[in-house]
Amino acid sequence: MDPPFSYVGLDVFGPWEVITHCTRGGQANSKRWAVLFTCMFTRGVHIEVIESMTSSSLINALRRFFSIRGPAKQLRSDCGMNFVGASRELKMSENEQTAVREYLLERRCSWVFNPPHSSHMGGAWEHMIGITRRILDSMLLKDRYTQLTHEVLVTFMSEVTAIINAQPLVPVSTDPEFPFIQTPSMLLTQKAGNLPTPPEDFSKKDMLQCQWKRVQALSETFWNMWRKDYLGTLQSRRKWFHKHRNIKEGDIVLLKNKQVKRNEWPMGIIVKAIPSTDGLVRKVEVKTVQHRTTKVYHRPISELVYLLSSDQTM
Repeated sequence: MDPPFSYVGLDVFGPWEVITHCTRGGQANSKRWAVLFTCMFTRGVHIEVIESMTSSSLINALRRFFSIRGPAKQLRSDCGMNFVGASRELKMSENEQTAVREYLLERRCSWVFNPPHSSHMGGAWEHMIGITRRILDSMLLKDRYTQLTHEVLVTFMSEVTAIINAQPLVPVSTDPEFPFIQTPSMLLTQKAGNLPTPPEDFSKKDMLQCQWKRVQALSETFWNMWRKDYLGTLQSRRKWFHKHRNIKEGDIVLLKNKQVKRNEWPMGIIVKAIPSTDGLVRKVEVKTVQHRTTKVYHRPISELVYLLSSDQTM
């Protein structure tokens, strides 16, 4: 079995404004983002704050992550986020993309991208990033939290990491001989128990006093929202337990597309089925013809509507 954080899913979220320095005319603000790394084995997370959406900031974040958690064998991300493929979204030049690619190759780390429109394939890390982003944005984008500094944000992200890594991985046992709850933090640190919280009761007025109290007040808010939005959803999934026929080449399908009007989904034919390591097909290449133009799309099967098998079309 590989060590923790050998296989990692990652995503970027933000930005939020922080105070960089104060001047006579007021204060100067700048933006910050966060990179969330999720371990595929332990479900533990690691968050790094970056100052810009550039290859240099990403390499620095990867360097910090590798220095603390050790080198990873594989990184996974969706095509909507990755710094290498989404050059239009991140406005990165070809040289910046090459710098990230060469950095990973030197460390023998591969980067795997999920197909477009398939965020569900991210599994654990996409679910984690979705909830974490929603909670943090609802907190940090409000006016009362605009007095953030870089130090407050970095410390707060460490507190958020501790809260997420304290989630239970297995059902809580009622056996008094096994009182401990298995968590990602226990697997990562080999220590039982979590970081104790300060005994004080932090209120809103503490937000504008000293920085460490501001961090604790933010952490309490995050914990309350995390407890309501995530911890209550920890239950077994009851779908996708039954196997169905694999989609294969020659099958006729409809492509789901939220951007077109109803009854205008394009019809296509499967030209290539891409099986996973367990032999199940989850990704395909679909050829469509619209307005006398032939296009080939790379799509997950969840974005398709199965119509006819290749045997019925012959």
